[in-house]
Amino acid sequence: MNAVQEASPAMPPLIGLARLARLAFTAYDFKDMSAELLDRAVRNPQDANAFLDLSTILHLTGWRDLGMEMQAEALSLQNVFQLLPQSGESTLRVLVFLSPGDLAENNAIEFLLEAADITLDFFYFSPEGMRPEAIGNEYDLVFVAVCESDQNRPLLSAIADYLSDWTLPVLNSPQHIARLTRDHAHALLPRLAGVQFPVTVRLLREDLARIADGSAALADLLPEGGYPVIVRPVDSHKGKGLACLGDHHELQTYLAGQDGTNFYLSRFVDYRSADGSYTKYRILLIDGKPFVCHMAISDHWMVHYMSAGMAQSAIKREQEAEFMRSFDDTFAIKHGAAFAEIYRALELDYVGMDCGENAAGELVLFEFDSGMTVHAMDPVELYPYKRPQMNKVFAAFRQLLTSAAIRR
Repeated sequence: MNAVQEASPAMPPLIGLARLARLAFTAYDFKDMSAELLDRAVRNPQDANAFLDLSTILHLTGWRDLGMEMQAEALSLQNVFQLLPQSGESTLRVLVFLSPGDLAENNAIEFLLEAADITLDFFYFSPEGMRPEAIGNEYDLVFVAVCESDQNRPLLSAIADYLSDWTLPVLNSPQHIARLTRDHAHALLPRLAGVQFPVTVRLLREDLARIADGSAALADLLPEGGYPVIVRPVDSHKGKGLACLGDHHELQTYLAGQDGTNFYLSRFVDYRSADGSYTKYRILLIDGKPFVCHMAISDHWMVHYMSAGMAQSAIKREQEAEFMRSFDDTFAIKHGAAFAEIYRALELDYVGMDCGENAAGELVLFEFDSGMTVHAMDPVELYPYKRPQMNKVFAAFRQLLTSAAIRR
C-alpha cells in the first residue's frame, strides 16, 4: 500500500522521534511501551505506525539492525507517515522527504517543531516509489530532510528529478544539499577575509598509503599540505575514525587500524584559545540569519558537546550562557559578512555549521550539514539559559516554513 494513510482508530497516531528521543534522553525504560507496540502490530499487521515507532525506539536504544528490520516492515506497508501537532491544531501541512535508513540519514525536523502547530507528513522516498500525482495537493510546502552522504547522493538526485515539475515551494533543494560534501563545500566558498576553511580532499586508501610509505608527497595530494593533518573515513560521524596525525609514521599506524577505502584529508588548523582550551560553536543559518545552538569547550582538539564535560563544569556553562546572551550583538556581527557569503554560496534555506575561532579571532570552519542535531532536551535545571535560545531557533524555523507557504 504505497499511499498516504491518515491515522485511524484501527491505527493509533504516530508517536514520533521527538517524543521518543525525549524519553530516551532521560534513560526511560521502553519495555512496556515496546510491548504495547508489538501487541498492536500482532493484533493489526497493517499498523505501520507501530512498526515505525518500534524502529525508532530500537535505533535510540542501540539496536540498529533490528530497528532497520522494523523500519523495512513499516515501509512495506506504506511510505508516508503523518505526525500530528501535539496541540491538536494545525495551521500548516508540510511534506518532508526522508531517506530510509538510520537516524543519521535525515534532518530530525521533529525536534525543531515539537511544540508547533504544524502537521508533518514524512515521505520515505525511493526512486521507484509513488509518483507526484499520487501525493495530492493537500500540502503547503515541501522540506527535503535527506542529508548528504555517499548513500544518499543518488537519492538526492532522484528527489531533484521527482520535484522538477512540482509547483509547491521546496525548502532545502536536494541538488544543493548534495553539494555539502567535505571536499566540495570548500570549493563553493570564495576566499573570505577573516575566515579559515582548510582545503579537504577525498582520497582512496591507496593514496594515503603512498603518503604513509613516502612514495608520494603530502603536498602533491593535499593543497596547503603539511603536517599535522586531519583524517577521517568518508561518511563517518561523531568522531569515529577521526584523527590528527603529526607525520607519515602516524599515518601508517592510523591506516593499520582502519578498514575503510575512502577518506577525507585536510590540514589541521590550531584553534586553541589563550587559555589552551578548544571551543566549538554550532551555528544554524535559517533563511540566512545566524543562530547559536551550542558552544562546547574542551581540553582536546576534537570537541563534542556530550564529551566536553559541559554538564560537569559550571564555569563552562556560564561561558556558554554568556555567549548565547551576547551572540546577536557580538559574534553574529563580527562574522556577519562571512555568514552572509556562506548563505549566498550554499543556497540552502536551513543549514548548520560547526566552527571555532583561532587566536587571531578568525572564523575557523569545520563542516556544513543540513541535518545537524538541534534540540531542547537538556535539563532546564542544569542549562536554564538554553530553552530561551532554542525557542528563538524554533520560532525562526516555523517562520521560515510559514513564509514559504505564503509565497505559494
